[in-house]
Amino acid sequence: MQNFNATKLTCPIDGDSLVLNEKQLQCCNGHSFDIARQGYVNLLPVQHKRSKEPGDSKEMVVARTLFLNSDIYLPIAKKLLQIVKSKSIGSTLTILDAGCGEGYYLDYIINSLKATGLNPNSIGLDISKHAIIAAARRNKNITWLVASNRQPPVISNSVDIIICVFGFQSFEGFNKILQHGGLIILVDPGPNHLKELRNIIYNDIRESEPTSLVEAEKLGFNLVDTQQLQFKTGDIDNSTIQSLLLMTPHFFRANKAGRDAAIALQNIDLSVDVVFRVLKR
Repeated sequence: MQNFNATKLTCPIDGDSLVLNEKQLQCCNGHSFDIARQGYVNLLPVQHKRSKEPGDSKEMVVARTLFLNSDIYLPIAKKLLQIVKSKSIGSTLTILDAGCGEGYYLDYIINSLKATGLNPNSIGLDISKHAIIAAARRNKNITWLVASNRQPPVISNSVDIIICVFGFQSFEGFNKILQHGGLIILVDPGPNHLKELRNIIYNDIRESEPTSLVEAEKLGFNLVDTQQLQFKTGDIDNSTIQSLLLMTPHFFRANKAGRDAAIALQNIDLSVDVVFRVLKR
């Protein structure tokens, strides 16, 4: 069975601490949550769902897994690791990946830190059950949860670092679980991210805008660092292009002509432009 760590988890119904009892997580009020055979736990109550199967579909998760396993985005993972290592203090850390998808970035960070002798407590959560199933296959030593960023089922003031890579932030939810002095690392597309592909898909190109920090500032977070990473992918083939399309919102935002033009591409050299921002509580 998955090496499951429940020490930081709370019941999504009443907020009490959860304890591991064989293959279940239980709270003192009798609520219980099974550990699935794949090694994850679903802590997303039905009343917190906005649809029957929220988040990425199985098809999108498969596409993202294929694309990320090509390591085209490995420089992003390496930069994220560099920032985590430069900001973290102490040998024991709790790192949470909010909107972890199929686990590529958290898996890379945790494996790299363990190679240096660190053994952080790690939690990955995503609202998509399909994504979490894929993540649980990737790394059996990370605690994977189907859960919401808005109401993360994690003990208050217990997380050192929250990473959110191309995800939907909830600063209110993050504020509840992040300890004083803790960090949020946001990774967002820069203005030139995938511009060659967007030029083909859309008639009217709009530059990507970073996530607004107004809510974060109201909650007392301060922006302490901003870094940018830019690189070229080199030529990627048609199958990789199709995986990339399916894992991004561009495929669903584009009209049929734009999608067809992108799908017909045999190869393309893309610009990657990513902005990293670090917020401190």
